[in-house]
Amino acid sequence: MNRLYMKQNLFSLSGKFTVKDMSEKDVYFVEGSFLKIPKTFTILNASREEVAHITKKVLSLLPKFHVDVNGKEVLTIKKEFSMFKSRYTIVDTDIEMRGNWWDMDFTVFYQGEQVGEVHKKWLSWGDSYEISIHEPSFEIMIIALVVAIDCVKSDDAAASNT
Repeated sequence: MNRLYMKQNLFSLSGKFTVKDMSEKDVYFVEGSFLKIPKTFTILNASREEVAHITKKVLSLLPKFHVDVNGKEVLTIKKEFSMFKSRYTIVDTDIEMRGNWWDMDFTVFYQGEQVGEVHKKWLSWGDSYEISIHEPSFEIMIIALVVAIDCVKSDDAAASNT
């Protein structure tokens, strides 16, 4: 099992994250667009090569994200209408997420097999997440899930403050 730590850069307007391994070595960089429509995030490996791209759909009643890994669309994350807690659906895949999405504490399954876990770290500056990867081929996709859901949560928080 591989354990990664994703931390949002505190003073970033565009949504930048650094993903480190257990020895604090940079493994991935996430760079969000600033004042760009549609909102996008690019995931870069340690060599600064793009490995994934996340695009927020513009004309959608509820947030929807398309995730491309190595140039191929692998999944769509869609927020569902819910009165009390946020719910998300991963469209057209065998990926399922169980747990508390709003508090960013959930497990990721592929065809019923656990492939990863995400836990938010509460006592930190900026958003920080611990990501456990049980199946290495899902590493980038799980990071993309965390980024997309974090974006929806940030947008919801901003909307409720206005």
